Amino acid sequence: MKSIERITFDPNVMGGKPCIRGMRVTAGMIVGLIASDKKRDDILALYPYLEDADITQALTYAAWRTEEIDLPMVPA
Repeated sequence: MKSIERITFDPNVMGGKPCIRGMRVTAGMIVGLIASDKKRDDILALYPYLEDADITQALTYAAWRTEEIDLPMVPA
């Protein structure tokens, strides 16, 4: 898997959701904007503190996450 060092998890930021570089911008928000047909340039204009690589990493994380399988915890 590609490195996703720009995606951070902190229980004190957005409830621990995956965020961009510790900011209050979630990977899900970025993916949602792309899904709503926003272009990268539009997103970067709306959020000038983001970088193009942040968008790429949010999409990379989302793609990786969809491949992950959640298994229920069963007591042994």
